[in-house]
Amino acid sequence: MLLDRPPMNALDVAIQDRLRELAEEATRREDVRSVILYGGEKVFAAGADIKEMQAMDHTAMVLRSKGLQDAFTAVARIPKPVVAAVTGYALGGGCELALCADFRIAADNAKLGQPEILLGLIPGAGGTQRLARLIGPSRAKDLIFTGRMVKAEEALTLGLVDRVVPAAEVYEQAHAWAAKLAKGPALALRAAKESVDAGLETDLDTGLTIERNWFSGLFATEDRERGMRSFVEEGPGKATFR
Repeated sequence: MLLDRPPMNALDVAIQDRLRELAEEATRREDVRSVILYGGEKVFAAGADIKEMQAMDHTAMVLRSKGLQDAFTAVARIPKPVVAAVTGYALGGGCELALCADFRIAADNAKLGQPEILLGLIPGAGGTQRLARLIGPSRAKDLIFTGRMVKAEEALTLGLVDRVVPAAEVYEQAHAWAAKLAKGPALALRAAKESVDAGLETDLDTGLTIERNWFSGLFATEDRERGMRSFVEEGPGKATFR
């Protein structure tokens, strides 16, 4: 999923709606096995379109805010591995979009943050929720309350990104990560993602039930048969999945 709205990939309403459409398409299509979120070599996304938002009054934003959140939630709920390849700025909505990925690879020149407080606002595309779940409430409040940007190395220390690489290698490494998982057992990957994500939203016993149901259900799949047979006959890590 390529963000392509020069010069800063501002996430206006049209881009938000397109993200939802693409996320829904990626969810439906069996030939899509993994997804890369990428804004190009220079910038991931510098945030929402401020001029567009400035023209909205309270009523307009009440009507729009659910569509905004639904677009990002659609990305977060793609039942396949999703990696964000973050270059340059990932601020506001750009940072929130990166939070929707399962794994974040950042360029060494990347800068991330939630600067909405500087506009008299708070994050509105999931930032107050996904950021706190990812890095903890205190660290999330630091970024949200101050609106400060963090460079790639600090983002790595905070757990906001998972890997920092030279800028020229960001997409290549994101593609390698996505391509590797695309060869894996699709339903088992979906089960793993939904078990982790849904489990984080509930209590431990309910989470264990979600895990148990998926675990036992996978025994009905051909990939499970292939994987276990390959392990017994050839050793670990040699199975080919459909």
